[in-house]
Amino acid sequence: MSTQKKAGTRREEPMMKSGARILVEALERLGVKIIFGYPGGSVLPLYDELTNSGIKVVLSGDERCAGHSAQGYARTTGRVGVCLVTSGPGATNLITPLADARMDSTPIVAISGQVASGNIGKDAFQEVAFQSITMAITKHNYLVTRAEDIARVANEAFHVAKTGRPGPVAIDFSKDAQAMKIDARNVAWDFELRGYHPERRLNTAQIDRVMEAIGKARKPMLYIGQGIVLGGACDELREFAEKTGIPVATTLLSAGAFPASHELNAGPLGMHGAAHTNYAIHEADLVVCLGARFDDRVTGNPKEFAKQAQFIHVDLDPSEINKNVAVQIPVAADVKEALAAMLTRAKDGHLEEWRGRIEELKKKYPMHYKPGSGEIKPQYVVERLSDMTSGKAVVTTGVGQHQMWTWQYYKFEKPRHFITSGGAGTMGFGLPSAIGAQFGRPGELVIDVDGDGSFEMNINDMRTVADNNLPIKVVILNNHMLGMVGQWQRQFFKGKYSSSEFSQDFPNFTAGCRDLYGIPGKRIKRREEVVPALEEMLKSKEPYILDCQIPKEENVYPMIPAGGTIKDIILQEEQGDTPPV
Repeated sequence: MSTQKKAGTRREEPMMKSGARILVEALERLGVKIIFGYPGGSVLPLYDELTNSGIKVVLSGDERCAGHSAQGYARTTGRVGVCLVTSGPGATNLITPLADARMDSTPIVAISGQVASGNIGKDAFQEVAFQSITMAITKHNYLVTRAEDIARVANEAFHVAKTGRPGPVAIDFSKDAQAMKIDARNVAWDFELRGYHPERRLNTAQIDRVMEAIGKARKPMLYIGQGIVLGGACDELREFAEKTGIPVATTLLSAGAFPASHELNAGPLGMHGAAHTNYAIHEADLVVCLGARFDDRVTGNPKEFAKQAQFIHVDLDPSEINKNVAVQIPVAADVKEALAAMLTRAKDGHLEEWRGRIEELKKKYPMHYKPGSGEIKPQYVVERLSDMTSGKAVVTTGVGQHQMWTWQYYKFEKPRHFITSGGAGTMGFGLPSAIGAQFGRPGELVIDVDGDGSFEMNINDMRTVADNNLPIKVVILNNHMLGMVGQWQRQFFKGKYSSSEFSQDFPNFTAGCRDLYGIPGKRIKRREEVVPALEEMLKSKEPYILDCQIPKEENVYPMIPAGGTIKDIILQEEQGDTPPV
């Protein structure tokens, strides 16, 4: 009896693939080139499959470092950053990066392993309910227990992370979903998110109202936030400012979105912004907020912020409009599209008198610090660094005084060149985000300007720098204390230092990084050493640590106390001229 099958009736053999293999293929299809992570038992199937892929996997100092590196990569490139960690403590170590990314609208996808689906809810070894934990600090999250769902979820996650207002998405994969093999023909690659529609249709009637208000204003200000960068609207912003002549005030996260050297740049705004910028916005009769959110570090007491002004707020996220400050003209729209529409209606505002007033304020209340008598002033270090790099290096920071000095004195000329933690204020952010930035821009100069407290939090990531021979430069403004905490204790707690001082003798960062990781560096204590040391650092093609010993009690000025108003601003002592308020 013949066993030959008739032509056309042969069944196609199944193509069996593991869930881990499917996820790796999904990531490759999505254009992922690099993943920052730390392996563990619940993600070993995935790590094993990554060895057969074209994706580079970077071993970070720990899971928190992996998350911040993914943020640094995303912020410098505009692409989605990816991190991969194990279950339990590995996953919970991602809480801070996820919260930070949520606050600063950073698109990352955080992948974690989970115990086998049959053990979920049984307090198995290294089990935590990661989906529940991350619900409040992610844009969206998933728990995946079936291999059939992996490709669809990966596609959804990347779409959600990068569209609308960007943000973090977490995916928790059970170990058996990674290991189980299924017929790849049954894998669903397509997705449909029926309840997710982040696109905003521009209301042209509102744009007409905006331009009418601008036309009537005699003292208008553009107050810009990171939304200008995220929306790719830097060119439109510059063209609009130049066409109308309206001065531009920048926030911490928008540094570089409008060139610092531009004559219409009115300076940094907020708690530690320039005095002249804060005085100018106090005098403004119209504030046009573009892609910012009127956060407390800008407004202080929101009821007293720019009281003479009418407010226009353009933001992609309608939940931000009228949240902190009541606005007269709301525009819930893509800021790039809105600016393009505003440009078609823009006219010369004939604002010479107003711009002259701002120049007068700049001369009267410039960014200023006492030069000292030979010791290293942190502002001087940042000024020289800015000059020597022409304001074009990619600069990351931790959080604290060094962060503010960098924002104040480094003249950023390009967007996506200042990478810092804004909303969450995460110490330890500087080094791992610099690693992500360096991988994102391998041919560019990346500098982490850090404080001794912030740097020590994630110093373990120097191993990642050494392992990959990343030419990152680290400049530590070292005052042997938690600088901003100490400043507040001096200012508001009668100078009593409580748990904010470090030893004057250790740690020796340069010796430690040399001995532990083979990374060269130098420790300097005098002003005349600064320029030669910076020159040596910048000439090095290797990673380098420059430890600058600065005065312990140097303060960041100007300063508007939290919840205060422009009337409460604290200036340097020699800037004692009566404030114009």
